[in-house]
Amino acid sequence: MTLMTKHPRIALIHATRVAIDPIEEAARRLWPEAETMTLLEEGLSMDRQKSDDLTLALWDRIIGLAKYAEGAGSDGVLFTCSAFGKAIEDAAESSSIPVMKPNEAMFDAALAHGDRVAMITTFAPAAAGMESEFRDAAAQRGVTAQIIPYFCPGALEAKRAGDDATHDQLIAELASRITEADVIMLGQFSMAGAAEDVRKATGIPILTSPEAAILEIRRRVEATNRGKASCC
Repeated sequence: MTLMTKHPRIALIHATRVAIDPIEEAARRLWPEAETMTLLEEGLSMDRQKSDDLTLALWDRIIGLAKYAEGAGSDGVLFTCSAFGKAIEDAAESSSIPVMKPNEAMFDAALAHGDRVAMITTFAPAAAGMESEFRDAAAQRGVTAQIIPYFCPGALEAKRAGDDATHDQLIAELASRITEADVIMLGQFSMAGAAEDVRKATGIPILTSPEAAILEIRRRVEATNRGKASCC
Protein backbone atom coordinates (compact mmCIF):
# COMPACT_ATOMS: atom_id res chain seq x y z
CA MET A 1 0.00 0.00 0.00
CA THR A 2 1.40 3.40 -1.00
CA LEU A 3 0.86 6.29 1.37
CA MET A 4 -0.03 9.53 -0.38
CA THR A 5 1.63 12.72 0.80
CA LYS A 6 -0.91 15.35 1.75
CA HIS A 7 -0.37 18.57 -0.11
CA PRO A 8 -1.40 21.76 1.70
CA ARG A 9 -4.54 23.34 0.29
CA ILE A 10 -4.71 27.12 0.07
CA ALA A 11 -7.94 28.96 -0.64
CA LEU A 12 -7.48 32.08 -2.75
CA ILE A 13 -10.54 34.29 -2.39
CA HIS A 14 -11.08 36.98 -5.01
CA ALA A 15 -13.51 39.86 -5.40
CA THR A 16 -12.45 40.44 -9.01
CA ARG A 17 -11.26 38.02 -11.65
CA VAL A 18 -8.30 40.19 -12.69
CA ALA A 19 -6.58 39.25 -9.41
CA ILE A 20 -6.63 35.52 -10.15
CA ASP A 21 -3.76 35.09 -12.63
CA PRO A 22 -1.09 37.07 -10.68
CA ILE A 23 -1.53 35.13 -7.45
CA GLU A 24 -1.91 31.73 -9.11
CA GLU A 25 1.29 32.34 -11.08
CA ALA A 26 3.11 33.30 -7.88
CA ALA A 27 1.77 30.20 -6.12
CA ARG A 28 2.89 27.87 -8.93
CA ARG A 29 6.36 29.37 -8.86
CA LEU A 30 6.91 29.82 -5.13
CA TRP A 31 4.88 26.98 -3.62
CA PRO A 32 4.35 24.30 -6.28
CA GLU A 33 3.55 21.64 -3.68
CA ALA A 34 0.40 23.47 -2.58
CA GLU A 35 -3.08 22.92 -3.98
CA THR A 36 -4.77 26.23 -4.76
CA MET A 37 -8.55 26.49 -4.55
CA THR A 38 -9.93 29.59 -6.25
CA LEU A 39 -13.11 31.23 -4.97
CA LEU A 40 -14.44 34.19 -6.98
CA GLU A 41 -17.21 36.41 -5.59
CA GLU A 42 -17.39 39.42 -7.92
CA GLY A 43 -20.41 40.81 -6.13
CA LEU A 44 -18.08 41.84 -3.32
CA SER A 45 -16.28 44.44 -5.43
CA MET A 46 -19.53 45.56 -7.09
CA ASP A 47 -21.20 46.17 -3.74
CA ARG A 48 -18.09 47.67 -2.14
CA GLN A 49 -18.01 50.35 -4.83
CA LYS A 50 -21.54 51.38 -3.87
CA SER A 51 -20.67 52.13 -0.25
CA ASP A 52 -18.16 54.45 1.39
CA ASP A 53 -17.91 52.05 4.32
CA LEU A 54 -17.53 48.32 4.74
CA THR A 55 -21.13 47.35 5.46
CA LEU A 56 -22.22 44.65 7.91
CA ALA A 57 -23.60 42.60 5.00
CA LEU A 58 -20.21 42.66 3.24
CA TRP A 59 -18.49 41.90 6.53
CA ASP A 60 -20.67 38.81 7.00
CA ARG A 61 -19.94 37.62 3.47
CA ILE A 62 -16.18 37.81 4.10
CA ILE A 63 -16.59 35.78 7.30
CA GLY A 64 -18.75 33.28 5.45
CA LEU A 65 -16.24 32.81 2.64
CA ALA A 66 -13.43 32.14 5.12
CA LYS A 67 -15.57 29.59 6.95
CA TYR A 68 -16.50 27.92 3.67
CA ALA A 69 -12.83 27.64 2.70
CA GLU A 70 -11.95 26.14 6.07
CA GLY A 71 -14.83 23.66 5.78
CA ALA A 72 -13.55 22.66 2.35
CA GLY A 73 -10.32 21.43 3.86
CA SER A 74 -8.10 24.46 3.37
CA ASP A 75 -4.93 24.79 5.42
CA GLY A 76 -4.81 28.53 4.86
CA VAL A 77 -6.87 31.34 3.32
CA LEU A 78 -5.56 34.30 1.35
CA PHE A 79 -7.90 37.10 0.34
CA THR A 80 -6.68 39.00 -2.71
CA CYS A 81 -8.85 42.13 -2.58
CA SER A 82 -7.59 45.05 -0.53
CA ALA A 83 -10.95 46.64 0.31
CA PHE A 84 -12.06 44.30 3.11
CA GLY A 85 -9.20 44.45 5.63
CA LYS A 86 -11.06 44.75 8.94
CA ALA A 87 -13.49 41.98 8.03
CA ILE A 88 -10.59 39.71 7.07
CA GLU A 89 -8.98 40.42 10.45
CA ASP A 90 -12.23 39.33 12.10
CA ALA A 91 -12.28 36.16 9.99
CA ALA A 92 -8.69 35.40 11.02
CA GLU A 93 -9.48 35.75 14.71
CA SER A 94 -12.32 33.21 14.51
CA SER A 95 -10.47 30.67 12.34
CA SER A 96 -8.28 27.74 13.37
CA ILE A 97 -6.19 28.13 10.20
CA PRO A 98 -4.14 31.11 8.95
CA VAL A 99 -6.30 33.73 7.21
CA MET A 100 -4.42 36.57 5.55
CA LYS A 101 -5.14 40.01 4.20
CA PRO A 102 -3.56 40.57 0.78
CA ASN A 103 -0.95 43.18 1.68
CA GLU A 104 0.35 42.24 5.12
CA ALA A 105 3.65 40.87 3.83
CA MET A 106 4.18 43.70 1.34
CA PHE A 107 3.75 46.26 4.12
CA ASP A 108 6.55 44.58 6.08
CA ALA A 109 8.83 44.79 3.07
CA ALA A 110 7.93 48.43 2.43
CA LEU A 111 8.70 49.46 6.00
CA ALA A 112 12.17 47.96 5.61
CA HIS A 113 12.88 50.38 2.73
CA GLY A 114 12.30 53.64 4.58
CA ASP A 115 9.80 56.07 6.03
CA ARG A 116 8.35 57.49 2.81
CA VAL A 117 6.12 54.87 1.23
CA ALA A 118 4.11 55.61 -1.91
CA MET A 119 1.14 53.40 -2.76
CA ILE A 120 -0.58 53.26 -6.15
CA THR A 121 -4.08 51.81 -6.41
CA THR A 122 -6.48 51.38 -9.30
CA PHE A 123 -9.59 50.51 -7.23
CA ALA A 124 -10.53 53.61 -5.23
CA PRO A 125 -12.42 51.89 -2.36
CA ALA A 126 -9.30 49.93 -1.46
CA ALA A 127 -7.17 52.96 -0.57
CA ALA A 128 -8.54 54.11 2.79
CA GLY A 129 -8.51 50.67 4.37
CA MET A 130 -5.01 49.95 3.13
CA GLU A 131 -3.72 53.26 4.47
CA SER A 132 -5.18 52.44 7.87
CA GLU A 133 -3.69 48.94 7.81
CA PHE A 134 -0.30 50.34 6.85
CA ARG A 135 -0.34 52.82 9.74
CA ASP A 136 -1.32 50.02 12.11
CA ALA A 137 1.55 47.88 10.79
CA ALA A 138 4.00 50.74 11.31
CA ALA A 139 2.73 51.39 14.84
CA GLN A 140 3.02 47.71 15.75
CA ARG A 141 6.67 47.79 14.69
CA GLY A 142 7.34 51.04 16.53
CA VAL A 143 8.37 52.93 13.41
CA THR A 144 7.29 56.27 12.01
CA ALA A 145 6.37 55.97 8.36
CA GLN A 146 4.34 58.09 6.00
CA ILE A 147 2.16 56.53 3.32
CA ILE A 148 1.42 58.68 0.28
CA PRO A 149 -1.51 57.36 -1.76
CA TYR A 150 -1.86 57.75 -5.52
CA PHE A 151 -4.89 56.70 -7.53
CA CYS A 152 -4.48 55.69 -11.18
CA PRO A 153 -7.75 56.38 -13.03
CA GLY A 154 -8.66 54.26 -16.03
CA ALA A 155 -6.15 51.49 -15.35
CA LEU A 156 -8.54 48.97 -13.79
CA GLU A 157 -11.11 49.57 -16.51
CA ALA A 158 -8.44 48.84 -19.13
CA LYS A 159 -7.44 45.67 -17.29
CA ARG A 160 -11.02 44.45 -17.13
CA ALA A 161 -11.39 45.12 -20.84
CA GLY A 162 -8.36 42.93 -21.56
CA ASP A 163 -6.06 45.84 -22.41
CA ASP A 164 -3.10 44.98 -20.20
CA ALA A 165 -0.75 47.26 -22.15
CA THR A 166 -2.78 50.38 -21.36
CA HIS A 167 -3.22 49.28 -17.76
CA ASP A 168 0.53 48.87 -17.33
CA GLN A 169 1.36 52.09 -19.20
CA LEU A 170 -0.97 54.23 -17.07
CA ILE A 171 0.53 52.90 -13.85
CA ALA A 172 4.07 53.35 -15.13
CA GLU A 173 3.35 56.94 -16.18
CA LEU A 174 1.99 57.73 -12.73
CA ALA A 175 4.98 56.09 -11.04
CA SER A 176 7.38 58.13 -13.15
CA ARG A 177 5.95 61.30 -11.59
CA ILE A 178 6.56 60.12 -8.03
CA THR A 179 9.82 61.51 -6.68
CA GLU A 180 9.56 61.87 -2.89
CA ALA A 181 9.42 58.20 -1.88
CA ASP A 182 11.76 55.49 -0.66
CA VAL A 183 9.63 52.72 -2.16
CA ILE A 184 6.48 52.37 -4.26
CA MET A 185 3.88 49.70 -3.55
CA LEU A 186 1.53 48.48 -6.28
CA GLY A 187 -1.42 48.12 -3.98
CA GLN A 188 -3.52 45.42 -5.65
CA PHE A 189 -2.84 41.90 -6.87
CA SER A 190 -4.19 42.79 -10.30
CA MET A 191 -1.40 45.35 -10.71
CA ALA A 192 1.48 42.88 -10.42
CA GLY A 193 1.82 42.46 -14.18
CA ALA A 194 2.70 46.15 -14.49
CA ALA A 195 5.78 45.82 -12.28
CA GLU A 196 8.29 45.45 -15.12
CA ASP A 197 7.06 48.57 -16.93
CA VAL A 198 6.92 50.51 -13.67
CA ARG A 199 10.50 49.56 -12.79
CA LYS A 200 11.63 50.85 -16.18
CA ALA A 201 9.86 54.16 -15.52
CA THR A 202 11.40 54.93 -12.13
CA GLY A 203 14.53 54.26 -10.13
CA ILE A 204 12.51 53.87 -6.91
CA PRO A 205 12.15 50.26 -5.65
CA ILE A 206 8.81 48.65 -6.58
CA LEU A 207 6.93 46.12 -4.47
CA THR A 208 4.05 43.89 -5.53
CA SER A 209 1.80 41.88 -3.23
CA PRO A 210 1.39 38.37 -4.79
CA GLU A 211 4.93 37.10 -4.25
CA ALA A 212 5.18 38.45 -0.71
CA ALA A 213 1.74 37.08 0.15
CA ILE A 214 2.46 33.55 -1.07
CA LEU A 215 5.74 33.38 0.81
CA GLU A 216 4.07 34.57 4.01
CA ILE A 217 1.00 32.31 3.83
CA ARG A 218 3.37 29.41 3.18
CA ARG A 219 5.40 30.32 6.27
CA ARG A 220 2.28 30.54 8.44
CA VAL A 221 0.71 27.33 7.17
CA GLU A 222 3.93 25.34 7.58
CA ALA A 223 4.41 26.72 11.09
CA THR A 224 0.81 25.84 12.00
CA ASN A 225 1.18 22.32 10.60
CA ARG A 226 4.45 21.79 12.49
CA GLY A 227 2.69 22.87 15.67
CA LYS A 228 -0.14 20.41 15.08
CA ALA A 229 2.32 17.59 14.40
CA SER A 230 4.26 18.26 17.60
CA CYS A 231 1.07 18.01 19.62
CA CYS A 232 0.23 14.51 18.34
